[in-house]
Amino acid sequence: MERKDYKRYSREFKLEAVRLAAVGDRPKAQIARELGIRVNQLRKWRLDFEEEERTGAPKRVPTSEDDLGRLRRENAKLKEENEILKKAAIYFARELT
Repeated sequence: MERKDYKRYSREFKLEAVRLAAVGDRPKAQIARELGIRVNQLRKWRLDFEEEERTGAPKRVPTSEDDLGRLRRENAKLKEENEILKKAAIYFARELT
């Protein structure tokens, strides 16, 4: 079974969704359905914004630093594999001559 990519929502969308759930007269489940998200997602966003309000700093989201570390590890692995292939090519070239 293939894993679905996560959809990223803008901060404005999240704020508006939380506002609708807080002040709306409709049930949160109906609002979530209309927005195409889960009810638990609304709750999580609300808690994140409350935490942000208490601390004064936005919640840390995965940044390019996380991607950078992953890419560096992948790059090191690929360099190592490339060196192995170079050595194998030299070995087999010697056998042919």
